[in-house]
Amino acid sequence: MAEGDGAEPGEPATGRRGGSEATDGPAATDGPAATDGPAATDGPAATDGPAATDGPAATDGPAATDGPAATDGPAATDGPAATDGPAATDGPAATDGPAAAGSPDAADGAVPPQGPPAPDDESSTGGRGGRTKWVRRGVVGIVLALLLAILGAEVALRVNYAGEVSDGTYTRGKDAIWLGHAWVDGRKTDADMAALASRLKSTGIRDLYVHSGPLEHDGTLPESDYPRAAWLIESVHRELPGVRVQAWLGDKLATESPDGLRLQNAATRTAIVTSTRQILAAGFEGAHFDLEPLHSGDANYLDLLDRLHAVTQAHHAQLSVAAHQIDPLPAFHSFWGTVTNHPKWWSQAYFGQVARRVDQIAVMSYDTMQPLQSLYGGYVAQQTSLALEVTPDSTDLLMGLPFFHENRFGHRGAAETVPAAVRGVRLGLSRTDADRTNFGVALYVDFAATEADWTAYREGWVH
Repeated sequence: MAEGDGAEPGEPATGRRGGSEATDGPAATDGPAATDGPAATDGPAATDGPAATDGPAATDGPAATDGPAATDGPAATDGPAATDGPAATDGPAATDGPAAAGSPDAADGAVPPQGPPAPDDESSTGGRGGRTKWVRRGVVGIVLALLLAILGAEVALRVNYAGEVSDGTYTRGKDAIWLGHAWVDGRKTDADMAALASRLKSTGIRDLYVHSGPLEHDGTLPESDYPRAAWLIESVHRELPGVRVQAWLGDKLATESPDGLRLQNAATRTAIVTSTRQILAAGFEGAHFDLEPLHSGDANYLDLLDRLHAVTQAHHAQLSVAAHQIDPLPAFHSFWGTVTNHPKWWSQAYFGQVARRVDQIAVMSYDTMQPLQSLYGGYVAQQTSLALEVTPDSTDLLMGLPFFHENRFGHRGAAETVPAAVRGVRLGLSRTDADRTNFGVALYVDFAATEADWTAYREGWVH
């Protein structure tokens, strides 16, 4: 649930989250070199300086008639005209024209001024034009290399979607579903509860992540956000014995924009711990956190989880989190973050650090930017294997199923389907740890699900 508030369509806004839940609720290469180069061709002084013939020295000074210096240049060093004639001192040739070679400065042994520099594209090093050419080639090379890497990765995903699944890779009775805010704000009724119970019976769903926030940016949680929590918890216990109700809490983090919750503030983390005690006192059997966008390696998040787990354990409650996807290629989050300022993925090592601090970790294995079902399914298979490799056996690992239908950047509804996700989950489980007990799927989200989604879940996973 990328960054939504769990609000159903048409309901009052309950938070600041975007994403799927929001529906509820060149110059560089053509630069100055092209215009500065003419300096080498526009300096007319080398050929057009008229000073030697137009200055008064050419008509009045004897040097102009008798001395060859005015016309032959070198005579300026031998003939008296070069020293006595006024042309040598008064004529503008000394400053403007090619007569500089026969000027008094030249006669005194001074080094004559150098001509204009060679054009950039004719210099011995290739000049600006040469550099631009190599820059263009470098950019093209980088783009081609990136395209080839992406193509190779997509081919690998398609191959990853092939193969047979192992027998027995079905629900372990530890699945979960995200429920919208309407379940705790008074809009749902006993009839709705009866329908939900009928839907969930004989499935593998054991936990309900019920949207009860969002948190304020300072980490606090108004009790007015979940006025009907007691009714929901009591109803679930009556209609669905053994199913746990967890409070789904989250907020937008100020990691990529100035607005949002700041985990680096110790006071904010303390407030979140206090909010967790608050919802446990209200009767919830766990706290489920979805803080986004959370960058890989965030040590403040790990500190928060340590403190939260101490609280939930003391109350015999669950601590669960919604987790980002794992790098599909090594260090891909770093590359993507540099290019887009949105790292999106976590390193596999960081995912493992988070998994060791919680009771349940649910991978948001949707919004993958995959264009085809086969590629999406292969991607989910890969994510399942990567997560299994670093999640302790004692932690429940859940893979997200897309029970919503949108078409936007990052998500193509026709590609990210429940059947493709279920097959991908089973393939990853079969290849990595087919006998793992603490494993399941998490359905996102109740208010956007269709009958086809529920059927695919039952037939493909519940079996």
